[in-house]
Amino acid sequence: MKGNLIIFFLSIFLISGTGTTVFGKSGGDKKNKKNLISNDDRKPTSNTSLLIEAKRNQITDNPEKAAALYQECIKQYPNDPVAYYELAAIKAEDKEIGEAVKLAQKAVDLDPGNIWYLLFLAEVDQLNGDYKEAIGLYQKIIEKEPENIDNYYQLASLYIAANRLHDAIEVYDQVESKTGISEAVSLQKEKLYLLLKDVPHAQKELEKLVNAYPDEPRYISMLAEFYISNKEPEKAFEMYQRIQKVDPDNPYVHLSMADFYRKSGDKEKAFEELKLGFANPNLDIDTKVNILLSFYTINELYTELKDKAFVLAKILIETHPKEAKAHSIYGDLLVQDKQIVPAREEFIKAVALDSSNYTLWEEVMRLDLQVENYGHLDTMSTKAIELFPDQPVPYLFAGLARFQSKDYVKAVALMNTGSKLVVNNDELLSTFYMYLGDTYHALNNPEESDQAYEKSLAIKGDNAYVLNNYAYYLSLRSKDLEKAEKMAKKAVTLEPDNSAFQDTYGWVLFKLGKYDEAEPWIKKAVSDTAGVSSEVLEHYGDVMYKLGNVSKAEEYWLRAKAKGPGSENLDKKISDKKLYD
Repeated sequence: MKGNLIIFFLSIFLISGTGTTVFGKSGGDKKNKKNLISNDDRKPTSNTSLLIEAKRNQITDNPEKAAALYQECIKQYPNDPVAYYELAAIKAEDKEIGEAVKLAQKAVDLDPGNIWYLLFLAEVDQLNGDYKEAIGLYQKIIEKEPENIDNYYQLASLYIAANRLHDAIEVYDQVESKTGISEAVSLQKEKLYLLLKDVPHAQKELEKLVNAYPDEPRYISMLAEFYISNKEPEKAFEMYQRIQKVDPDNPYVHLSMADFYRKSGDKEKAFEELKLGFANPNLDIDTKVNILLSFYTINELYTELKDKAFVLAKILIETHPKEAKAHSIYGDLLVQDKQIVPAREEFIKAVALDSSNYTLWEEVMRLDLQVENYGHLDTMSTKAIELFPDQPVPYLFAGLARFQSKDYVKAVALMNTGSKLVVNNDELLSTFYMYLGDTYHALNNPEESDQAYEKSLAIKGDNAYVLNNYAYYLSLRSKDLEKAEKMAKKAVTLEPDNSAFQDTYGWVLFKLGKYDEAEPWIKKAVSDTAGVSSEVLEHYGDVMYKLGNVSKAEEYWLRAKAKGPGSENLDKKISDKKLYD
């Protein structure tokens, strides 16, 4: 407000539009101008220096001093409107609106022809909630300045604030008569008619706008949407056809047509229009992506929409081949459909197009891990660490890649670094410790391995993978077997169909000498013929031996040897038909 008040002051201080000076109303003859005497015989004024000093304090942010000086001006020169006006501005700035109204009114009373005073009084009246007074003032202002359109807009706004909507519409009609039909006025009148529940007149406003600008597709589209919302689909369809004629490359008309056909129940035509929209390079990719996202949930593609989603996604790539978003949304669809290999290829393309998008890098690394392409995972995670050194996940993926290449020392270093970058993500931190436990075990460092597993379980005590691995590695060292039994049992309870967990629980029981209890658990693991390992087959042979069934033990030891390399004593077990621990 201060900047505006300075302008107001300078305008008034120099000369007003009605002949008013800072010394009051000037008369029409030279004598009055020379002696600075008002036409109502007020005493000569000499308050120029006082007003200048007040204004100087006002604009240098000393409003208290300025207010005191304006009060002194009023005291010495009660018939000069300038000090009233300036003091009113200070009061308004200090939220003393009632006092500001009184002072502004006094300025107007002293100089009723001054537009600036009228405008300011209308403003403070409005701030005071007195719309009736503000409206009256703007009516006077318009009489004085009938060609100033801004004043009409302000009067209409006051009518709306006072809930006098018909009066506001009349003012907008006056604007139209002076400036012609315009978007701003037509749309405002449409809104007001709708508030008045006068749908026919609201429709007429849009129709007038379209008739005034027959080649503007945006207005035609507005009218079409109005027809749709008021259950006149045939008229809406005519508008969409009209858009196609006046603007055949319009990127949004196909979406509108698609929506029209969808609401009409014609799914095939709706989809055809969608395809046309997706093939239009002028339709922005974000709109297309949002449409595709509506085709599927986060976890699962809607079956009936899956094929159509893939068609649109392929059109999207063809239309926007250089857009990373096009490839990533197609990749998302492929992931949802469990097509991991082609999904990975799309995300690799997306990263190549937008290497600044960290999310894309993480998705590629995750898919690398799923397809067990550890070489590419190593490359991608190393680059991701260079580009995003503060992101913890690339360190985890890099560590897993090095683990697979048996570079356990580097894997531990990467995982330890990454774990220190985790913030407010217990799930991720638990995962770091889980894999650190595995890696330390591979380094034959059981103390560090146990500590890492303990840290992981302290964060997430129901991590079945950690419970299983920790229990199994304890059993191999015959350490804390009772603790190992509890953990193995919890793991197999959490995932009862996991054959690896079944074997671990059975093996811990075996190490505790509970051979009868161990047998059914390892037997369950053995029954998983597709995934059964040499190790599990050998375990079952050991159990059979302890239960006195040597021939069965020999059978499973032989099966273990045929499956792959077993323990260092497997050959001796077979040749001697005897168990070696």
